[in-house]
Amino acid sequence: MLKKLGMGTWHLGEGSERQQQQQLATLRYGLEHGVSLIDTAEMYGEGAAETLVGKAIQPYDRSRLTLISKFYPWHAAKKDLRQSLTATLKRLQTDYLDLYLLHWRQKNNLTEMVANLEELKKQGLIRQWGVSNFDVSDLKELLQVPAGNKCFVNEDLYNLGSRGVETDLLAFQKQHQIDFIAYSPFGSENSQYLKIKPQLRQLAGQKKITIHQLLLAWVLQQDVYCIPKASSIKHLQENLAAATVTFSDAELQQLDKLYPRPTNKAPLDMI
Repeated sequence: MLKKLGMGTWHLGEGSERQQQQQLATLRYGLEHGVSLIDTAEMYGEGAAETLVGKAIQPYDRSRLTLISKFYPWHAAKKDLRQSLTATLKRLQTDYLDLYLLHWRQKNNLTEMVANLEELKKQGLIRQWGVSNFDVSDLKELLQVPAGNKCFVNEDLYNLGSRGVETDLLAFQKQHQIDFIAYSPFGSENSQYLKIKPQLRQLAGQKKITIHQLLLAWVLQQDVYCIPKASSIKHLQENLAAATVTFSDAELQQLDKLYPRPTNKAPLDMI
């Protein structure tokens, strides 16, 4: 499961110098313990997270890392996209990205955007490209444009309390060989989508793990990539341990009863 576990960076690179040093040490701890996937975005602290990641990765072999960043939808035009990528690469102190994602859908010209991304790929500035916060209808539209089938990944909110992607999106992406990355495995910041029920605490206690470890382990057991944020080594150690947790069929059935998957299509959850 460890290779499916990455490190998210939302809100990292912000705060006091002491906090940033702690975040830097946490990222490096992850890299030293087998986590090679780091997800960031130009939006996170307006580049602060990318800058922190750039500092964190310097002692390590770049070829063994998978770096993902995301661009604002209003930067999808050719000139703007090149400027955004140039700034991102400078902050990350690298000369290429493994994955470059449209952060969310707006009124983008997908044909133009895909052509721009494919050009960046040909130039060796990115290895692959993808999208974030896309639903099935968005992906269907994307697949209709030239080279739209080159989309490598879609990144969406997915956790035990927010399972809307299970109605059709996960199956659609598997059918079209588009990898899925789950963000916010512990729920959104305002806990709108995930209420911690007493039975969940009881199950975590029985398995001698924390609630967060249970939630992360459940997402990883869905055989998707997951990018939880960790701002302390202790938190990251818990995430690493969660990657080894498994559930019995009976436990999975219990979780399904506590947090049932939706039976009807609903709007995609986002934060």
